Amino acid sequence: METPTREGPFWDVLAGRLPPPPAAATLGWELLHVDPGQGTIEVAFKADESFTNPVGVIQGGFLAAMLDDTLGPALVATLPPGQFAPTLDLHVQFLRPARPGRLVGRGRVVRRGRQVCFMSGELLGPDGEPVAVATATAHLQTIDRA
Repeated sequence: METPTREGPFWDVLAGRLPPPPAAATLGWELLHVDPGQGTIEVAFKADESFTNPVGVIQGGFLAAMLDDTLGPALVATLPPGQFAPTLDLHVQFLRPARPGRLVGRGRVVRRGRQVCFMSGELLGPDGEPVAVATATAHLQTIDRA
């Protein structure tokens, strides 16, 4: 995978030139490591008590959102300025309950085609063990600035 130009909204957020997207802020998104050349990323999330269901574990929709906000940026970090890649499909498998605390997402671009890209990743609980895994498909598009 080629190394992209480090321009565009993803890099502007990391450099502090743009605020983070509201959804990422809600999830407590924090970049730990990104390797655009390899198409890999590692991010952390702050899952607090407000994310829990009635039995005290993190509600599955939040876990899915965290995985989407891991896999998407793994791909976006590889794109040139002027492109984005909305998720077409996200398949999540919940492996065990996730407790509140710091969750870590690891994602990678499996294959990047001309228009369709495939990603995969996992979400680790506060104990470092996987709580969910996911695969996703995204569609490369050019940002229309008109």
